[in-house]
Amino acid sequence: MNDDQEFAVRLDRVTRTYGRGSTEVAALREVSVAFRRGTFTAVMGPSGSGKSTLLQCGAGLDRPQAGTVSVGDTDISRLSEAQLAVMRRDRIGMVFQAFNLVPSLTARQNVVLPTRLGRRRPDGARVQEVLDRVGLTGRERHRPAQLSGGQQQRVAIARALLSRPDVIFADEPTGALDRNTGREVLTLLREAVDDHEQTVVMVTHDPDAAMWADRVLFLTDGRIVDELDRPSAAQVTARLTGLDEGKRR
Repeated sequence: MNDDQEFAVRLDRVTRTYGRGSTEVAALREVSVAFRRGTFTAVMGPSGSGKSTLLQCGAGLDRPQAGTVSVGDTDISRLSEAQLAVMRRDRIGMVFQAFNLVPSLTARQNVVLPTRLGRRRPDGARVQEVLDRVGLTGRERHRPAQLSGGQQQRVAIARALLSRPDVIFADEPTGALDRNTGREVLTLLREAVDDHEQTVVMVTHDPDAAMWADRVLFLTDGRIVDELDRPSAAQVTARLTGLDEGKRR
């Protein structure tokens, strides 16, 4: 298996800065990392460490000033905005803390919205399959206001799964949920990896959420400084505490 087949996403020496002159901030500093297909990675670090920027660059929502980002065999750094939009629709799934659902649409309509925007006819059987898979059977016609927070996040996950994307990026997917509901959402993401060989990259601040991952990456000051494989919540907490103390020195 070559690298393009083995890895869902690769960042190679990616640098992203914001502002200019005295106000310039380096969010990512020559970051190189690869996310293997069929794995679950959590990304953690202190506030301002660059973890959300890493996700945004990996998902094609932001462009680095230097370095390359590849999804499978496609260097998305070189794509036009129109090509990036197609890439995000077909090959990249996104799950956000705020759910990002359209209030006037039903659960089913929210799931198929990216497909509709791409002027394609959704596969009805596939749509029902992902709705069933995330536990929304019988809720298809409910609008977001009629659903709990956990159910709204299930709609967002179903939407992300629909196109069978190369990778699902999740930005604090449990941040707005209580612990039990958050555990249900993490179970769905874990099942996407274990049962359906999806690739998940999740930004989180919660050590309990991170322990669901196969690997945890730690960022500080725009650089990856450590990683742990299959850690416990206590190990993650200890590492984060060390990063916070180091930043305060």
